Amino acid sequence: MPLTDDAITLTLPDGSERTVAAGTPAADVVRGISEGLLRAALAVELDGELLDLVTPLRRGGSFRVLTSRDAQALDVLRHSAAHVLATAVRRLRPEAKIGFGPSIEDGFYYDFEVDEPFTPADLEAFEEEMRRAAAEAVPFEREEISLDEARIRMADDPLKMERVADFDEDEVISTYTNGDFVDLCRGPHVPDTSHVRHFRLLSTAGAYWRGDSDRQMLQRIYGTAWFKAKDLKAHVHRLEEAKRRDHRVLGKRLDLFRFHPSAPGAAFWTPRGTVLYNELLAFERALQKDDFLEVMTPLMYNKSLWETSGHWGKYRDDMFLILDNESGNHDSSLKPMNCPSHYLLYQAKRHSYRELPIRYVTFDVLHRNEVTGALSGLTRVRQFQQDDCHCFIAEEQIASEVAFLMRYILDFYAAFGLSATIKFATRPEVRIGDDDLWDRAEGGLLAALEETGRPYELNEGDGAFYGPKIDFEITDSIGRAWQCGTIQLDYVAPERFRLEYVGQDNRMHRPVVIHRAVSGSLERFIAILVEHFAGDFPLWLAPEQVRVIAIGAHGIDAAVAVRDRMAEAGLRAHLNPRAAETDFREEIKDASNLKVPYMAIIGSREAEAGTVSLRARGAKKKQVTLPLEEAVGRLRRESETRELWGAGGTMEPSIAPPFGSS
Repeated sequence: MPLTDDAITLTLPDGSERTVAAGTPAADVVRGISEGLLRAALAVELDGELLDLVTPLRRGGSFRVLTSRDAQALDVLRHSAAHVLATAVRRLRPEAKIGFGPSIEDGFYYDFEVDEPFTPADLEAFEEEMRRAAAEAVPFEREEISLDEARIRMADDPLKMERVADFDEDEVISTYTNGDFVDLCRGPHVPDTSHVRHFRLLSTAGAYWRGDSDRQMLQRIYGTAWFKAKDLKAHVHRLEEAKRRDHRVLGKRLDLFRFHPSAPGAAFWTPRGTVLYNELLAFERALQKDDFLEVMTPLMYNKSLWETSGHWGKYRDDMFLILDNESGNHDSSLKPMNCPSHYLLYQAKRHSYRELPIRYVTFDVLHRNEVTGALSGLTRVRQFQQDDCHCFIAEEQIASEVAFLMRYILDFYAAFGLSATIKFATRPEVRIGDDDLWDRAEGGLLAALEETGRPYELNEGDGAFYGPKIDFEITDSIGRAWQCGTIQLDYVAPERFRLEYVGQDNRMHRPVVIHRAVSGSLERFIAILVEHFAGDFPLWLAPEQVRVIAIGAHGIDAAVAVRDRMAEAGLRAHLNPRAAETDFREEIKDASNLKVPYMAIIGSREAEAGTVSLRARGAKKKQVTLPLEEAVGRLRRESETRELWGAGGTMEPSIAPPFGSS
């Protein structure tokens, strides 16, 4: 094709360039590089934008070919799988109206408007029809049409007609056709349906059209797709593991917490759950006792505080407002975060540079008015506690303070066998403070992060509204990522609250504030731990550490002595008060169901010898008999050193060998 005045230049990954006419399909450019590359190509990336091979290139830029080895190609595959799903649904349910069908993390979905909700049998039928449609190996054909043509083609589909109404007159509008299915779509797609081989339909759920609760309810079908069968199998296994570990199910089974409609979004902690909660708090308090100052502050404030902090204008809809009987206005609220209360406490006295850093930490109860539909077990609640800390420092202390806090946070996660990915988040579109202040904050925090030498990822535009932040994303035992800890640098709050300290020059200076959270919400972190360990908590964290079980009435007195000795050693040991009337097999079953780490079984032989038979969780009937004092010593050491057993219930400690091994 001869070049025109509209020629564009593409820069390849090796730095070489290709100049082609504007409008050249991406496939022609790839063919010019290599026929072999074209056979492997699934899509291309132009300056970060994904395009399929049939899309005409209208501008130059950085150009890269994507194959099945590229992670970004999975999004293209999953978008194509969504179209194959729609093809199957339309074949079996021709009356279904078509909504949106994007790729999402780890999969895809498609929305349909139908008279009756889909059933599990429907999903099986759709999946089988998808296999037939995919095997037809028909190409995804792209066509660009005018706005008038779009109105004509989509006239029979009201959901698509509503989408057409959003287009501008000069916008590029495209359709994609695969076999007998046509959809209004931007793309991109894989070359043909044969690439959609390894997929699974997972579930169906209701979804409001365009996310508007005032609109009609559609049926959303979720699925997943992968390039390799082994990857699909691994993903399905992760989903099954996630279902098995669901903290909402385990929380009830292990008798940890409950919820009730009378207090939506607020957990009732059972005696066992309260032990777990308090053990986590005790662990954090022990770690923080030397370097942090724990404080308590009021739970309710009038709006003047939130106006000063900037929350009243930006966060008011998420607060629980309180009606003042005298003024008749909702001019107070329960606090949704601790930051402003710590500023008031700092203001209460004069501070010197010699005191800095001052680190106030609190575990006060917080309330946020989450919408009912967003509430989900412990991971999204209305009432919660945070391990919230605010560090008041001099500007020259930023680097050392960030390094200290990062070590603290990462060591905390390591205690639970959790690793973390570090992300640096920059200024969001909606923020307070001028650009000069943000430049200063971002520059200072980034320099401090880079000085630690730890790798990090850039997360543009995800900072807090008052400052940039370093986020910590932990990975659990089945590979899921959870955003938990954060270090946020704030120059705005000290200005708004006129915070000061006396410097070495005997003049007043503004401190810098660092917001720090480690587990974040304790409720959410406990949910993560329940699922990370599958309820098989390490000994130090388990609500009940040892179940003492007597075999026969003759073992009761010895069992009481064992329970008392373990309790004296600081172990949470339990003996059923009705043990003499209870079959020991029922006690073993109950301890197993509650995932108690150890059973101490005492029969006549153990009673006479002053020993206990210890059975570890998950070890079935395998046990080891030890003198009582040796058993108590081993259990106490395991608890005090916070040994980690394999997350999910494998019975070999990760630090010390299991009982009975040499």
